[in-house]
Amino acid sequence: MDNFLSEYWDDLSSLFSNSQQRLFWGYLLCAMFIAALYSLKNNTEPLFTKFTNAFGFPHWFSKSAIADYKMIIINKAIYLLCNPLLLGKLTVATFIFEGMHQLVGHRNLDIETPGWIIVTAFTLFIFTFDDFARFYTHKIMHEVHWLWEFHKTHHSATTLTPLSVLRTHPVEGLLFAIRGALVQGISIGVFIFLFDDKVDLFTVLNVNIILFVFNVTGANLRHSHISIGYYKCIEKYFISPAQHHIHHSTSPRHFNKNYGAILAVWDKLFNTFHHSESDVTLQYGLSKNQLANEQTLKKLYLSAFINSYRIIKKRLFTYSLRFSRSKSNTVNEPQ
Repeated sequence: MDNFLSEYWDDLSSLFSNSQQRLFWGYLLCAMFIAALYSLKNNTEPLFTKFTNAFGFPHWFSKSAIADYKMIIINKAIYLLCNPLLLGKLTVATFIFEGMHQLVGHRNLDIETPGWIIVTAFTLFIFTFDDFARFYTHKIMHEVHWLWEFHKTHHSATTLTPLSVLRTHPVEGLLFAIRGALVQGISIGVFIFLFDDKVDLFTVLNVNIILFVFNVTGANLRHSHISIGYYKCIEKYFISPAQHHIHHSTSPRHFNKNYGAILAVWDKLFNTFHHSESDVTLQYGLSKNQLANEQTLKKLYLSAFINSYRIIKKRLFTYSLRFSRSKSNTVNEPQ
């Protein structure tokens, strides 16, 4: 029990102390600095009010935000218990490496390829592959009805703070953990097969340099009250904080838009792209008439299982009925 509690506390505190985490204190400070600079553009308020609004202290004590904190504390324990059962990236990498070895038999790329080219290629590949996998998994969570019941937990937030990124149902969290293991395992396995020990990443603070730039340039503002949009020519390629706010909007015209994490090109390809709207005040949550009990732990955790069970049961009944009718028609056909 003592070991579990120690590991639990280490995992929980690493959310803010580990540079590989979105909520690393350095990234949070960068977001606060950007928010403070952005607030200065409002010339109608006193300086103190500008900075108070930039940090958004009232938002941190809303019912929605408090529900975020409770879920983070509970989910960490759940993930720690499930971790030994999850697919690991090294397992996937080994499987891919051995599979390619059996299929191809040998590496067919020039082993004299300069190291910097290999490192650059691997850095870009794993970033692009991971970003697409995040986009597509997110898209599926919205479009498959029984999976949406689990993803609804995240969208039930009516107040966005940086910690809202961790407001996820455990089922969704475990699915994304498996997605991450597959992406990293496949990438590592393929590149090690092709380039052996030359494979590495360009990193800053042990983080892929592209993700590091993303984190220090306001990644945490995507879940915040500060809605910063980019120029439209930039938003065609990179998702702005304001574009992600569109994704959380209760307005029906914003539903199922801007699934992307960093790159906007996937949304363009799948016709789910939407520019930010600087002249619109957004309301967040599942709907404008969202019930107050959406912030209770019972609703956040249990409702997803109940609703998804009902959807799956209904689908199975429908398929069973269709199959029975089809079989009956086949038997009754004249010979």
